[in-house]
Amino acid sequence: MPEHRGGPERAALRAKDGDRGAARVLVAGIGNIFLSDDGFGVEVARRLAASALPEGVTVGDFGIRGIHLAFEILDGAYDEVVIVDAYAHGAAPGTIVVFEPDAERTIGDPTADGHSLDPASVLRFVRRFVSAGGPERAILRECPRIVVVGCEPETIDEGVGLSDAVAAAVDEAVQMVRGEISVGSAAL
Repeated sequence: MPEHRGGPERAALRAKDGDRGAARVLVAGIGNIFLSDDGFGVEVARRLAASALPEGVTVGDFGIRGIHLAFEILDGAYDEVVIVDAYAHGAAPGTIVVFEPDAERTIGDPTADGHSLDPASVLRFVRRFVSAGGPERAILRECPRIVVVGCEPETIDEGVGLSDAVAAAVDEAVQMVRGEISVGSAAL
């Protein structure tokens, strides 16, 4: 799990406001390694964590702990969050898609069950607290840029290890995440 930044450290990060240097980016690998291709995000995070990354980038294996990811985002330490996950979108297994989730679709009741927050529920949970009670009562003034790098799974049956098609897509996903880090840093 990524290093937790709270209290004085978080206040210092926010105090810098316009002069913060490198963008702060969280890459969050999510998924269940015991459900075959659902472990895609975890594998991509593992590979990224073992490589050299730009300053300000934190990689975390959040597995199935969606509530931890939600609170990590709400901590306010990041300008951008890249979520990596298996994502069924009707393409051939191993096909990668990159998108920014539609804010309108992720607003609503997150039904916060800490044991079963899927990525959409995490985003609803975060956005609920960003806007809760107006700007003066919000936990965060604004939501960080959120990007999803998803891979079409072949199977999410019980089993450890990725299918051949999804395993072959991991390196491509690593490069796409690196590209998103660069794009997000330039936009911030």
